Amino acid sequence: MKKRNQFRGFTVSLNRTSLKKLIASLIIGMMALFIFTGMLTSFEPGYGLASTQVHEWATNIKGEHFMYILGMENQYFKQVLPEDSEPPSLSSIAFEVATSINPNDPRSLLGRELPGFALFDGTILIAGEGTDYTNLPVESAPPMEVIMAEREATKESLEKLEQIEKEREEIPETTNGRKVVHIIHSHNTESFLPELETDVPNEAFHREINIELVGEKLSQELEKRGIGVEVEERDVQNNVLEKGWQYGKSYDASREFVQEAMAGNENLEFFFDLHRDTISRDKTTVTINGKVYARTVFVIGGNHSNYEQNYKLAEDLHNSLEKKYPGLSRGVMLKSGSLTNGKFNQDLSGNSILIEMGGVHNSLDEVNLSATAIAEVFSEYYWEKNASAE
Repeated sequence: MKKRNQFRGFTVSLNRTSLKKLIASLIIGMMALFIFTGMLTSFEPGYGLASTQVHEWATNIKGEHFMYILGMENQYFKQVLPEDSEPPSLSSIAFEVATSINPNDPRSLLGRELPGFALFDGTILIAGEGTDYTNLPVESAPPMEVIMAEREATKESLEKLEQIEKEREEIPETTNGRKVVHIIHSHNTESFLPELETDVPNEAFHREINIELVGEKLSQELEKRGIGVEVEERDVQNNVLEKGWQYGKSYDASREFVQEAMAGNENLEFFFDLHRDTISRDKTTVTINGKVYARTVFVIGGNHSNYEQNYKLAEDLHNSLEKKYPGLSRGVMLKSGSLTNGKFNQDLSGNSILIEMGGVHNSLDEVNLSATAIAEVFSEYYWEKNASAE
């Protein structure tokens, strides 16, 4: 009995010591956490750790990198990697984490030092011919006087508008009467200089002769190929003005329309937001088989959870365009971070993309040729997708 009591006393003493160590560890851990958090929040704005930085670091980590890590323990995992794949550069990753500078992207060094430079930020997911970080898509808000003014359109442009309206009446019902594609124009007054009586890029806006005509052309070409399309006819920019919002809130205004469309039609599967770029004509124009096309670029918002699914759709369409119309697509861009909308309402559907249809210097004829090309490759994609689902 005496030995048992001594043994019990020893056991209790040991448990008390362990409990003290546990409490001490918790206190020290909490203190360290508060100190670390305080250090992060004490940095000047723009120099602390932000969620967008974490997202960027995570985006740069590919699935192949995890396979390399597993392969360090079991060489079998490396057998599934592509022949041209390379192991991750630990030094580059460590350098970027420590400095927020990407050695492969000089913009990360200049972005904090040049005011407004980060507004042109973006990531090239797929680079089309001639695409690099000097010619990323640019969204620019028109001056208020341009928004309020009514630009003059050329006589030829007005005739094109009448012709498009006549063609609409001749198209039969498609996809068994179901509308499966939704087209909207968040910047619906964006126009094209050759269609207006002005040569000033900042004045390329019009209430009738604008990007909406391209959406109408795309819808007609899709319906000719048996795909039902619903085009948003309400004026997004007018909605922005009525609410007293700035131009930058255009996606919030169009979001209301998209949500109403989804609620009113459960058959909608694909969502396209059409825009036109503002960069120079030589970057937005290509000649294919003797015809002049306005080049396109697919823009994906990265500030939401299902952007990878949207990226897959854009990737498939880009690859199809490359096969049938080499050079037509400028590629696929990712826009994310705090200085861009980063969603473009693409968080509402995994089959949603923003398409820049040519630029401010392209004509409607050039852009409409591109709309026909997109309708061709998308219809093939759509019917192949539905055939495999049956």
